Formats: sequence, structure tokens, C-alpha cells
Amino acid sequence: SGQCSSGLECDLAVNLVGQPLVRQQVMKGVREFLKNQNPVKPLVMSFHGSTGTGKTYVSSMLVRYLFRGGLQSPYVHHFSPILHFPHAERIEQYKENLKRWIQGNLTNCGRSAFLFDEMDKMHPGLIDVIIPFLGPSWVVYGTNYRKAIFIFISNAGGEQINEMTLDLWRAHKDREEISLQDLEPAISKAVFENPQSGFWKSGIINEHLIDFVVPFLPLKRHHVKQCVVAELIQQNREVCPDVAQEVADSIPYFPEEEKIFSSTGCKTVASRVSI
Repeated sequence: SGQCSSGLECDLAVNLVGQPLVRQQVMKGVREFLKNQNPVKPLVMSFHGSTGTGKTYVSSMLVRYLFRGGLQSPYVHHFSPILHFPHAERIEQYKENLKRWIQGNLTNCGRSAFLFDEMDKMHPGLIDVIIPFLGPSWVVYGTNYRKAIFIFISNAGGEQINEMTLDLWRAHKDREEISLQDLEPAISKAVFENPQSGFWKSGIINEHLIDFVVPFLPLKRHHVKQCVVAELIQQNREVCPDVAQEVADSIPYFPEEEKIFSSTGCKTVASRVSI
């Protein structure tokens, strides 16, 4: 549409399937943050939703827009707890590493981005290390870090978002009409009040350090078809409507009776198209 004022906005409008709330929240966050020459604190966004709904996709879009080279930029730092912090017994060492690492990168460049994958699997003790960098204090350990961006990505809250979206669908409410207020209480309960969740007890919540909670909704069959078409185009293959239909029909949907939403989002689309 002719409505986009920036590359990111167009990218989200054209390439992100079925997520009006995400588009709105992300643009709001990025706009306010970039406009501000002297932010009081870093921009902290938390992406929630089940598999294949676009969380990783949007975070890569975001850094591509903000940093030359996107995810490959030396100022974009990507963590996965399972990869980087696998052993619970080494938590003290990890805490030290993580703290030093964030500090070092911010000393090097204040306008850095930190992406934390699978935040729900991260040890609460580790999250505590990040907290001093997220708040509005002026100087942490001698670095000015208030232009940084932190993105937390997790499946936590996905179940609740799916339930709510399903309830609203049954009440004939279109996804375009779903508001953040509809979803936020359920996400908070699932993520921030759940002893199994890394966020729990971490202080990130009590201190209101997350600026934007971004819910990713489950995708319907026609969204999956859009993903298939996009994938075919990506692979320079002919776009046949029946291929899109076939792939969309080959993946599991829930609930059992109505089969409305894709259980895996668009996650397995690429591998199915390649066959």
C-alpha cells in the first residue's frame, strides 16, 4: 500500500503475514526510539507467540533496517541460551561472561542490538545480569548504553495467545480487531507470573523494563498459502495456486474439530516447498 513512510514499514506491510498488531507495536517502538536523541533507557521489546508466527523473521527485518548488514552486522548480537549457556552448573561463569560481553559491546558502540532467543529457556539468574542495562540509570559500569536495543523472543505466552485468538474467532472477531488489551493479561499471566518461565522473579517485570510486549497471532490456512507463494518466489519457482493449496493442506491445524489455525505457523513451509 502507499501508506508506508519507511523501508521497515513497507517490509512489514508486504512481507509479514497476518500480524497487524506486530506491525503496529514494532513501528511505534522503533519510531519513538529513533526520533529521540537522548533516550532515557534502551528500547526493550519482548516478542511472544508460538512457532512459525514470524518472531525471528521480524527481528531480522528490524536489524536489517537499523544496521548495515543486518544480522551479520558487528553491532548486532544474537544469543541462544541452549547454544551459549547450556550447562546449569556453569551459571556463575555464564553470568560473568554475559555481563562483560554486553558491557564490552556497548563500550564499543552504544547503538547496538541484542537479540535473545528462547527467552523462556533462559536461567532466571542469567536474566538478572541483563537488568542493569535495561533501566533508566545514567551509567552502568561506566558505559552509556541508552541507545541500545534489546529484543527478547519466546514461545512463552503462545498457548494463551492462541486460545484468546480462537475465542475471539468463535465470537466472530476478526484478527484486525484484536487489540493488545485483549491479549496482554493472558500473556502476563503465562510469562511473567509463571515460575517455570525465565522472566519470572527476574525483576524485569516489576521494574517495568519492557517497553513493548509484541504478541504474534496464530496463522490461518490462507496465511500459510501466502507464505508458500512467498517461498516459491524466493526460490525463483513458478507460483502455482495448486502447489500453495497442497502445501497448506499438508500441515497440521488446530483445534481438532474446526482446524482453523496452523500448529506450526509457516515454520515448515520452506522445507515442504523444496521437495
